[in-house]
Amino acid sequence: MSDSSHRFDEDAILALGLRLEKTVKAAGLMLAGETLTLDRTGALWLEAHRTLVVSDLHLEKGSSFAERSGQFLPPYDTRETLSCLHEVIQRLDPTRVVALGDSFHDARGPERLEPGDRAMVAALQAGRDWVWIAGNHDATVNEGIGGRYCESLAIGGLTLRHEPARDAAPGEIAGHLHPCGKVTMRGRSVRRRCFVTDERRLVMPAFGALTGGLNVRAAAFDPLFPQGFTAHLLGDGRVFAIGRAMLGKD
Repeated sequence: MSDSSHRFDEDAILALGLRLEKTVKAAGLMLAGETLTLDRTGALWLEAHRTLVVSDLHLEKGSSFAERSGQFLPPYDTRETLSCLHEVIQRLDPTRVVALGDSFHDARGPERLEPGDRAMVAALQAGRDWVWIAGNHDATVNEGIGGRYCESLAIGGLTLRHEPARDAAPGEIAGHLHPCGKVTMRGRSVRRRCFVTDERRLVMPAFGALTGGLNVRAAAFDPLFPQGFTAHLLGDGRVFAIGRAMLGKD
């Protein structure tokens, strides 16, 4: 089976799980009085603020594995992630970009950037307000990579931070958990990255090319969404809104 046929089958399964809801290239929702656009790439677009948000890039994860454990992975994860980010920035032309924590897989990640990748980061930052939110992997501030650093950021009625807080006020946008949703239809299963929301808070998918994912039916999500949630799964260029009841465990 060709790759394109396989992708079509995955989207067909997701569409079956979707039932009568609309599938779109980007999904819109309201959170704390702000309009959010959930992009098909896993990025979040706040058009009223001309702000693009991406979470959990985990740049230099491959080189981190090589340095720490001698486990050598193809050294292309950073370039692939930056290329995807470049596409979104070119398409939406934000004036501000917020990287929502764990932008690097460890605190020394910026030091290991290849010269071409470092130049690409600088080009993406040029002419924009670039904000690095501290994550658990990259909490140490590195002044040599450009942009500004903070623990959290308020934008309108929204609060952006890396790790979701159990007692957060409405309007929290966080990452950290790398949410994925699993749909099984007609004997086949599809597992895709997703946004998760109950219209009070939003947890973003990991944007990085070399990141794992945690099933949204895992216990870590229960205290964050005690009344249930909708998962917006990322398909082949489309976003699928699927309720918790339609999602399976691993």
